[in-house]
Amino acid sequence: MAGQISFTLEEYQEAAVQYRPELLMLPIIGIEETTQWMTQRPGIRYKERVGQMTGKAQFAPYKAKRRTDAELKLEFRDLETHFGSVVAEFEPNSAVSTVLGKLAATKGDAQAEAPTAMHVLTLIARSLSDSLNAAIWSAKRNASGDTTQDLFDGFDTITEKEIAGGGISAEKGNYLKLEEAITDENAYDVAKKIWRSLSVHLRAEKEILVYCTQDFVDSYNEAYKLNTGAIPYNAQFEQQAVEGSGGRMKFVPLSNKVESKFIHVSTRDNMLIGYDQMGDIESVLIKEYEPFILSYVATMFFGVQFETIDKSRLMVVELAA
Repeated sequence: MAGQISFTLEEYQEAAVQYRPELLMLPIIGIEETTQWMTQRPGIRYKERVGQMTGKAQFAPYKAKRRTDAELKLEFRDLETHFGSVVAEFEPNSAVSTVLGKLAATKGDAQAEAPTAMHVLTLIARSLSDSLNAAIWSAKRNASGDTTQDLFDGFDTITEKEIAGGGISAEKGNYLKLEEAITDENAYDVAKKIWRSLSVHLRAEKEILVYCTQDFVDSYNEAYKLNTGAIPYNAQFEQQAVEGSGGRMKFVPLSNKVESKFIHVSTRDNMLIGYDQMGDIESVLIKEYEPFILSYVATMFFGVQFETIDKSRLMVVELAA
């Protein structure tokens, strides 16, 4: 069946125009493993200022002539999205065969629908999310680079710059350096230490997320058994939150954290994912630069940032070497 289905260049181009918003959004949808635990900010092209406002004004017993300096302090950060592009070549017949196989696997051979040009473009657009998801923590902006890792500064890169500049430090209460590697024996104690190191304001949040590796969660569960195995109320060992946090400090194990040297503890609304998707600069085009090969040409804006690095919203834990 796949050999009997083909689409002209014009059909691909028409599908790219008709489904432009959906195709542009698919790479973002494809990184939901990570972004479901963060806050997405659409409509950001290049830079938008984000941050936190604090003040010291307060109520006191009534006095008609009292005047107080509110000492309002605005701490701004730039959520910067960078303009990126991709030219992904594909062989039309091979792409149709791949799509047909996926449709058959999903709906059964008898009920598989015939693929369309839109299905092919969707497959390509969705595949772009793999490199985007892998870069969210580790990306380092390099304007002359050729990969997603070069497109923007990831959270780990931003963290390293803030540590070097003193914005994240033990003195500021938003940094903790572990002296020993995490093991199955000490992970429970490490998690408790992190919990107790958080500022009172961060501990008071209704949801506190621990962005970490699955290995850390596995080690915590093993250590949890060693520490609490004899407790009668302990009915199961697959813990989703750090004990003692009232269920609020939740583990978020992510595949793209595997090579990271940091554990980040923060709130969902402090971890920002920026992109545009609302302007007319981002595009999807289909071009034919050589016979039998088509090119999926797309552009988009993307970037990440902490809304604030204040200890009330963020704790960075650096792992031991």
